[in-house]
Amino acid sequence: MKCQYKNVIIKLDFVEREGKMQKIKKAISIIVILILIPILLISIVILIDSHTHPNEVPSFFGWKPFIVLSGSMETQISAGDIVVVKEIDTNELKKGDIIAFKDGNIVITHRIDEVTEIDGKTQYITKGDNNNTQDIGYVSPEQIEGVFKFKVSRLGNFAMFIQTPLGMIVCLSIPIIIIILLQTADSKKEKEELISKLNKQSKMEEEIEKLKKQNEELMKK
Repeated sequence: MKCQYKNVIIKLDFVEREGKMQKIKKAISIIVILILIPILLISIVILIDSHTHPNEVPSFFGWKPFIVLSGSMETQISAGDIVVVKEIDTNELKKGDIIAFKDGNIVITHRIDEVTEIDGKTQYITKGDNNNTQDIGYVSPEQIEGVFKFKVSRLGNFAMFIQTPLGMIVCLSIPIIIIILLQTADSKKEKEELISKLNKQSKMEEEIEKLKKQNEELMKK
């Protein structure tokens, strides 16, 4: 009897652990989907916006994301980081602020090293924290895209990848594959439960038949 109870306890413990593992797997899958889909959607919006408005930087209610390509602002901002800037009244800018500004077809994120006036118009001299010298030329208020608010470390390389055709295919495929695997796992579990129920039902029917036969034999006697 003790051995039987022990076996039952071991089986129950195994079932409980198996159930916990299934819950953890589902939670991880949901988290992956919730992370990938928003990133993919944002990247698609940025990609579409960059094609429809090639001379404008994509903006979300005044917030603008940029991928840093160089290490000129290390150690605070590294290559591969995504920086997010907020549109601001340029009159509020001061020395020490980190700004993103357009220089031709590229956007640079550097720190304001000096604020000066030329012909009565405010101009900014910028410098990368990791550079020995100031940037060449002045930055006018019209060039400024916004002031630095925060960064997401090392996400830029991934963001650049998912903007490529291959990256989009991969990111679209992963959630679909996860959903299919979850559905397959659920179907398999339901199938196993159904088979188990049928087996139990079959055993019960066998027991009923045995009892009927025993009852018939007793009646004959």
